[in-house]
Amino acid sequence: MAIRPDEITEILRRQIEEFESELDVESIGSVLMVGDGIARVHGLPDAMAGELLEFPKETYGMVLNLEQDNIGCVILGPYTHIKEGDAVKRTGRIVQVPVGKALIGRVVNPLGQPLDGKGPIQSETFRPTENVASGVIDRQPVHEPLQTGLKAIDSMVPIGRGQRELIIGDRQTGKTAIAVDTILNQKDSDVICIYVAVGQKASTVAGVVETLRERDALDYTIVVAATASDPAPLLFIAPYAGAAMGEEFMFNGRHVLIVYDDLSKHAAAYRELSLLLRRPPGREAFPGDVFYLHSRLLERAGKLNDKLGAGSMTALPIIETQAGDISAYIPTNVISITDGQIFLETDLFYSGVRPAISVGRSVSRVGGAAQVSAMKKVAGRLRLDLSQYRELEAFAQFASDLDKSTQAQLARGERTVEILKQNQFAPMPVARQVVSLYAAIHGHLDDVDVDSVEKFEAELHETLRQEHQDILDELTETKALTDELAERLSTAIKAFKESFLD
Repeated sequence: MAIRPDEITEILRRQIEEFESELDVESIGSVLMVGDGIARVHGLPDAMAGELLEFPKETYGMVLNLEQDNIGCVILGPYTHIKEGDAVKRTGRIVQVPVGKALIGRVVNPLGQPLDGKGPIQSETFRPTENVASGVIDRQPVHEPLQTGLKAIDSMVPIGRGQRELIIGDRQTGKTAIAVDTILNQKDSDVICIYVAVGQKASTVAGVVETLRERDALDYTIVVAATASDPAPLLFIAPYAGAAMGEEFMFNGRHVLIVYDDLSKHAAAYRELSLLLRRPPGREAFPGDVFYLHSRLLERAGKLNDKLGAGSMTALPIIETQAGDISAYIPTNVISITDGQIFLETDLFYSGVRPAISVGRSVSRVGGAAQVSAMKKVAGRLRLDLSQYRELEAFAQFASDLDKSTQAQLARGERTVEILKQNQFAPMPVARQVVSLYAAIHGHLDDVDVDSVEKFEAELHETLRQEHQDILDELTETKALTDELAERLSTAIKAFKESFLD
């Protein structure tokens, strides 16, 4: 076979012309030390705060400390296989999570990976976990109610779409129960719910998920779980991951309710990371930026203006107190960030008042702007009347003789407290709440035995449903209690009461 030089020359020329040099540059550092979920990395001077670094075996870490000669990095996952001298790569990506409709109905970890065994999350949209909150110009005042379905809250400490309302109290006083009831009450509304469990027992989270599934609430809920057995870095990013998922819906004109359960454990996880990273400790050994930790999270909730789609994100952070001490460091921080708080009292809880809301210490800084007209009308004096009743009750324990008006006030207060009690997982539509409170405030319960108040309320609702559905329909539709409607309601209650007392 003859060799043809011109053919070889042609092939070489073509290859030279088509030759493209691809330069692939990677920043690679090395592990100086590793332990307790923290790695010190040397040789990555260009790394960004919050950037993901890749460790061996597809383990990732997040940059938290940028120091002169090394980087402090928290490892997101198991770290026992990482050792001194291992190579660490920059990814150029800030920590981000999948967002969008594909997450609804799923239980995921703070990195957006599924925990429910239903296969991978089919989402092509991602958002960074950290995001600067919308400015004042992009927002509008809170003016739409977000109904919790709980009479004591919707009447006295109303929550509006875009509000941040703190639920605070000792352990085992019903904080999570209020949050779960609020999620259940969003059924058949246009609100998407996100439940972020931070540092809870896995069995507790499983119980909440099962409750939501049984009542078909998982159809509009995302559960982000960082349980007590997870490493501190996952507990630290969990609320931010939940907020990023919520923001995707909010910026698309949807309404979101997000529950952070709870931020006390979140602060403790951050304290652990900060101390391991050798950041200087401050009060109660928390780092100096622990206020910013929660403020930058909760500021992301809000109500956007009409130009941006009028979406909203309502935040219900939960804080656990020790022996009712709301003046401790983390409780005071979060109280000062939020737009009010629902304070749950241990004494009330154990005396059978559930939800155990303390009227004197609970407040909503949005107030009547987040109430429908009918509720505003019937609940206007409720808080004042209950506060006076609590004072009289304490005074009456020491007084032997009480005048008629004081006795009447005590009797009405007792029945009002009774009507505000509510079973768990039984949120009530606002029209039925208005009926119950109207009956209590206008004295229709004054001659009903205290032990019979619950039965009276249940039978009254049933009678109205069967015989006066028009009243309930009008209340639901107009959300207003006109004088004419109030007259019809009063007549219906009186007629029912006569048959009830016979």
